Amino acid sequence: MASKNSCACHGVVVTLASCLLLGVAAVSVLAAHVAVGRIWSPAGAAAAAAAGHHHSLSPASVPSPSSRHAHHARELVNRRVQVGRMEAGLAQARASIRRASRTRNCTPDDGGGGGFIPRGAVYRDAYAFHQSYIEMEKRFKVWTYREGEPPVVQKGGAAFAGDDGIVGHLIAELDGGGGGRHRARHPGEAHAFFLPISVASIAGYVYRRDMIDFWDPQLRLVAGYVDGLAAMYPFWNRSRGADHFLVSCHQWAPILSAAKAELRGNAIRVMCDADMSDGFNPATDVALPPVVARGGARRVSPRAASERTVLAFFAAGGGGGGGGVVREALLARWEGRDDRVVVYGRLPAGVDHGEFMRRARFCLCPCGGDEGAAAASRRVVEAITAGCVPVLVAAAGGDDGSYSPPFSDVLDWARFSVAVPAERVGEIKDILAGVSDRRYGVLRRRVLRVRRHFRLNRPPAKRFDVVNMVIHSIWLRRLNLSLPY
Repeated sequence: MASKNSCACHGVVVTLASCLLLGVAAVSVLAAHVAVGRIWSPAGAAAAAAAGHHHSLSPASVPSPSSRHAHHARELVNRRVQVGRMEAGLAQARASIRRASRTRNCTPDDGGGGGFIPRGAVYRDAYAFHQSYIEMEKRFKVWTYREGEPPVVQKGGAAFAGDDGIVGHLIAELDGGGGGRHRARHPGEAHAFFLPISVASIAGYVYRRDMIDFWDPQLRLVAGYVDGLAAMYPFWNRSRGADHFLVSCHQWAPILSAAKAELRGNAIRVMCDADMSDGFNPATDVALPPVVARGGARRVSPRAASERTVLAFFAAGGGGGGGGVVREALLARWEGRDDRVVVYGRLPAGVDHGEFMRRARFCLCPCGGDEGAAAASRRVVEAITAGCVPVLVAAAGGDDGSYSPPFSDVLDWARFSVAVPAERVGEIKDILAGVSDRRYGVLRRRVLRVRRHFRLNRPPAKRFDVVNMVIHSIWLRRLNLSLPY
């Protein structure tokens, strides 16, 4: 069974390089193991998991050893898998990252990155990050399972055609974007295996009005798909899923991943829900920024600091209400009550959300779901894109380790954002007004520095953009993995 290695203490994010120095078999760049609570799920989900209902609903929906793919699967399995050479390559990558951090130098970058080199205080260790990124581009290969039919799985380019968000772009990149840099020719050369499970499609397919049990059919579909792959290939069984990953920005991803114990506990889950109190584990999971590309929208340069006349801004989306207790507290205290802290439950007609963000010094980003936990907020990415300093408003302001911001194993969020505990919502004006002009200038310059890491480009992705940063986060977790087979 695979083992995962990590370092540091509770609630401490450790730099990439320092963790490399602590381990021989694996490298850790993440927060240390935290006390992860039980993943919330309705009674139906818990009962299904406890009863072991791991059977498919339809043979057409999940892979089967007797399917038309069986012969092809055997051919793939019979190819020589040079695991020793692969692990040796990963060991070389770890050594080069340690060396880059120690010598404060890295391999000359010939990747055509437009001259960009990570520098500055926004990075926990810019040299280690740069070397790690170069190693990822040179080595990292991903095998995507082709078995299964919609709605259980997403089908490559088709997934992107109907999804203009980060999930579709990421799948398109892994499926051959960027010249197929990360696409494995066969599973024998793959460092990681992508489970193309479509959480949103499964939920939409199963949902029926007035259903007695909404969760059990979905849990069985997910578990049945994994069981089918495990029966056809050796790759899941040899690592118990530790080198496999799934991707979803759907709110039910944590629930459906509980369908199979190894999928929840071992596999890499790339999710927008980065709430550790709801089961997110930064040692194995990846926080996925909920980014959406606005069709046809032109990129607008951020306004200068002198033109930002609004202290803080927030506007709820959709119907205006809901979104968790943190957002509700923010609306209750500030909506329509102050001309410097501008908060809207519903954006008035004719008021442009993006333009308001460009006029504000700080953009309020209440992170939270129905229980007020710290789920990801798309406004964090929107704020950074607009050159607005993000204010993370979450339970205990993240001090209790409840929220894991995207790319926090590489980026030092305290250097370019402000954290405000939810219980201090009423003090937001005083807190932000107390930030000196000099300090604000530093924060804003750092926000502009990290913008490229949150930018969503049309396929193919560009180096160091949000898609490649997510792939780098997956690479780091695979780099942390010690496989004994």
